[in-house]
Amino acid sequence: MSDTTLPDAPRTRPESPAATLSPPPITLGDRTFQSRLFVGTGKYRDPETMIAALDASGCDVVTVAIRRVDFKGGEDPVMAHLDRGRYTILPNTAGCFDAEDAVRVARLSRELGLGDWVKLEVLGDRKTLLPDPVGTLEACRTLVGEGFSVLAYTSDDPVMALRLQDAGATSVMPAGSPIGSGQGIVNPNSLRIILETLSVPVIIDAGVGTASDVTIAMELGAEGVLLNTGIAGAEDPVAMAHAMRRALDAGYFAARAGRIPKRLYATASSPTEGVIGE
Repeated sequence: MSDTTLPDAPRTRPESPAATLSPPPITLGDRTFQSRLFVGTGKYRDPETMIAALDASGCDVVTVAIRRVDFKGGEDPVMAHLDRGRYTILPNTAGCFDAEDAVRVARLSRELGLGDWVKLEVLGDRKTLLPDPVGTLEACRTLVGEGFSVLAYTSDDPVMALRLQDAGATSVMPAGSPIGSGQGIVNPNSLRIILETLSVPVIIDAGVGTASDVTIAMELGAEGVLLNTGIAGAEDPVAMAHAMRRALDAGYFAARAGRIPKRLYATASSPTEGVIGE
């Protein structure tokens, strides 16, 4: 869609995928990835746990907060341990609270050789970490104009999501719930509207607490899920990473399988016609 008019009818259910063990690749702009699970690199208790969890998740893309990385020392606990041949780095502007700062960090990322794509975050305040919609839209327009592929983190507001798409975002990333809250998907109705409205890939970002949250996000029709704290903060991050990976696969295929309708009363699972004694 090219304007900010919401649709009158919902998007039709996607066609059933071929019988494969994993979902098909996801394409974001000119990049294609096998995994639809995007994983952050913050909050792990040590680099070894981070690497083991990333491996268990099966992810291809890992996010790195540019403001928190020391590129000069060579011993940064994140960048020094990431296999750049295996993982694609998605730099993000986490910690930026206005459009000007976010644009500056994105430009720095490109100068440091991390390419022309960025996960855009412009936060509204330090207590809730909710996105600033005005600042996010302003920064998105600026970065797209400078040739960046912008994956825009936003609230679950369908109108703002559509405006970000119209501003040229490669992907729109509405929050399932506040960053690091572990609340899961708190407003599925708004996410459904976003998914029915947008034509660019929609990746659910933030608030994932456990594997079922990932499944719910994918069952809604999301193209992927981005998470960090749900894995890094778990008692066993590696086991949770395995769970998140399998949950995404389950949700992807369930969304395309065509679930049965919900009914108030029971419906016999075995046929009653032709039963002896009837």
